[in-house]
Amino acid sequence: MYKKFLLLFGLFLSLCLTVTCEAKQVTDQLNRTVQIPDKVERVVVLQHQTLNLIVQLNRQQTLVGVLSSWQKLLGKDFVRFAPTLSNLPTPGDLTSVNIESLLALKPQIVFVTNYMPKAVIDQIEKLNIPVIAISLRKDIASQADKLNPIMVDEETTYNEGLKQAIRLIGDVLNANNEAEDLINYTFEHRKIVTDRLQRIAPEKRIRVYMANPDLTTYGSGKYTGLMMEHAGAINVAAATIQGFKQVSIENVIQWNPQVIFVQDRYPQVVETILSDDLWKNIDAVKQKKVYLMPEYAKAWGYPMPEALAIGELWMAKKLYPDLFKDIDMQKQANDYYWRFYRVNYQGE
Repeated sequence: MYKKFLLLFGLFLSLCLTVTCEAKQVTDQLNRTVQIPDKVERVVVLQHQTLNLIVQLNRQQTLVGVLSSWQKLLGKDFVRFAPTLSNLPTPGDLTSVNIESLLALKPQIVFVTNYMPKAVIDQIEKLNIPVIAISLRKDIASQADKLNPIMVDEETTYNEGLKQAIRLIGDVLNANNEAEDLINYTFEHRKIVTDRLQRIAPEKRIRVYMANPDLTTYGSGKYTGLMMEHAGAINVAAATIQGFKQVSIENVIQWNPQVIFVQDRYPQVVETILSDDLWKNIDAVKQKKVYLMPEYAKAWGYPMPEALAIGELWMAKKLYPDLFKDIDMQKQANDYYWRFYRVNYQGE
């Protein structure tokens, strides 16, 4: 009996040592310490930004489940970067999860939004499934779980938060080299715009409105405003609203933007603006400067590396074409897409 006990104890000790050797700790963007397997091969992603980054880090083969709204949020053509997405189960979305469906996938890790309800995160972790929260921001503690945070320094919050997120995902999925390559490329290419726009005085910068469905837009505290700033624009909504909110047509008429941008995933918004008489007296409409953005611009509330590397460049070229005559955006996009998506950019 004693020998049997020693044998079982030995096996248990061996198992514990093995688990310890094959585990590591990471800190997510809610500043939570999470213990994860050293080799992660089964991942569920309930956040579209993280899904986009996983594909760019060439770790899509680890995916066993994705958020249900991935196609709506990433665009119908995103599937060409990772064809297997079409067949993956969808056990949840940005703020919810179906526990039974999740368990059936046997994930080693679940990536979630920073604003996923704490009760849902706790529910998943009670099943011994590690949860990694991603915000793409480096927040002060009180703002880490907010959808519309208050920031003292937007530039640092988003720049350092994006780097932190890419490195975190790279560490979890053993894609550290790929993560550093993506970060270096992104911030080196971003300098093109910064250097050239030094010639534009603040009072000469163009007033821009970002149009989304149902008169929603981005005010201060979202990456979109920072994107406009880097591209030499003034976000007309920044002084009035905080975060992502709905405004009125009267607001837009009062702001009277010189240019209107629309994300590529919302082409119907362009049609509405150009056909609705309520918009006809706005300068951007009168001057026919309502632009549907390319896929890579990603003027989202959260930063994506392609938005910084080439999206801001596209926007700046639209606003100040004389400063960027030598820039071939098709070439810039092809270079980025081939390097990080492993396909050529198919737009114009």
